[in-house]
Amino acid sequence: MAQIDYYFATISPYSYLAGTRLEEIAAKHGATINYKPLDIIALFGRTGGVPPKDRHISRIEYRAQELLRQSSNLGMDFNLQPAHWPTNAAPSSYAVIAATKDGSGDVGKLCHSFLRACWAEEKDIAEDAVIRDCLEDAGFDAGLADSGLLVGAETYAANLEEAVDRGVFGAPFYITPDDQRFWGQDRLTDLDRHLETLKD
Repeated sequence: MAQIDYYFATISPYSYLAGTRLEEIAAKHGATINYKPLDIIALFGRTGGVPPKDRHISRIEYRAQELLRQSSNLGMDFNLQPAHWPTNAAPSSYAVIAATKDGSGDVGKLCHSFLRACWAEEKDIAEDAVIRDCLEDAGFDAGLADSGLLVGAETYAANLEEAVDRGVFGAPFYITPDDQRFWGQDRLTDLDRHLETLKD
């Protein structure tokens, strides 16, 4: 069974725009997804990137246009300047890590719930109440928000180191078992096609 290592940030607009397409592609190919939330700002600093606010104005303006175009094309609600962004992504990331270990609910749904809360629902995903609501919505016990915080912090940091070692430089980022790398939600079609070749 193929495995997809999925590196993402719970505050990434492009991770939000991926929607549930990764999960649909994985189901189509009988693949499993290894969810690996990470600190995207730290990743930029480690791999030659620049946080959005510090980019040249031409890049800032293009990013704004592109996000609005893509969200419109996908039919997804989207706030270009959400009320609670940037925010601390660590608490929601720890919840994803705890939920992955727990396994009682839908991790993909949880990830999208956090992303939708940030980019479409004007919620602060660093707040405990929001994290608990997202956990419950995805079929997990809300108490996971309080469990495994040390393991969550260690795994979150380890995900960043692993990502840097494996050539990840943005989010969303997908890596297949044969080390093919796909950056961005607009490369999901390419990922789909590649997984088809692994069956041959």
